[in-house]
Amino acid sequence: MQTVENISTEDLQSYVFRLADNALILGQQVSAWCGHAPALEEDIAFANVALDLIGQATNWLNYAAELDAKDVTADDLAFLRDKEAFRNSLLVEQPNADFGASLMRQFLFDSYHYFLLNELVKSTNSRIAEIAAKSVKEVTYHLERTSDLIIRLGDGSKESHQYMQRALDALWGFTAELTTADDLDKKMHKAGIGADLNSLSKNVSTHMKEVFSRANLTPPQTQEMLSGGKSGRHSDYMGELLDEMQSLRRNHPNASW
Repeated sequence: MQTVENISTEDLQSYVFRLADNALILGQQVSAWCGHAPALEEDIAFANVALDLIGQATNWLNYAAELDAKDVTADDLAFLRDKEAFRNSLLVEQPNADFGASLMRQFLFDSYHYFLLNELVKSTNSRIAEIAAKSVKEVTYHLERTSDLIIRLGDGSKESHQYMQRALDALWGFTAELTTADDLDKKMHKAGIGADLNSLSKNVSTHMKEVFSRANLTPPQTQEMLSGGKSGRHSDYMGELLDEMQSLRRNHPNASW
């Protein structure tokens, strides 16, 4: 089956899953800080970011459900898919560890997410452009917030600097997957639907370098770059995360409230 953009429905849905699953999984991760963040302001801020991401995931999954050949809903796609069917990047499924690690993970993703959405608002696919336009307003705030906190903590006390550098060292190897185009990314960009990740990568790199310079943080110079999430190869953490996120729906499939 072909879409109006001359791209198969299967490919289009797979691309939308990447957008949806990044927001869904990171939203699930961030929500865990509700009631546990080190300061009330951050507790509220992280809760709001989680709500933003879940809302964005809902919009993307609603579109993915419309593209599905079966009669499914956004909730079905969120709670009934197995680990291998998810298409999120490895970065967003990394464990919360401590507040510094969660904040660094958020910054690394925000830096990519902001520039991605600014590309997608120009998509020839009207639904993708519309959802991106709604999402980018929220993600602009996300990036401003995390950029500021990375600078303040990285260039803060000796202890806060150590936490942020340790988090950067642990997570840096997952960043390349976000901006490295595979066959699907290239196909969607060529059709005018998806973003040009090569061009986007330069903007992401420029922003990160500026923030890290001001924060006195240094990305590892030699580190293996890991990938696989976009094609369904996930870490063990992903299985644990889905067990928690999907348990209610799977254990009580007909429940309503």
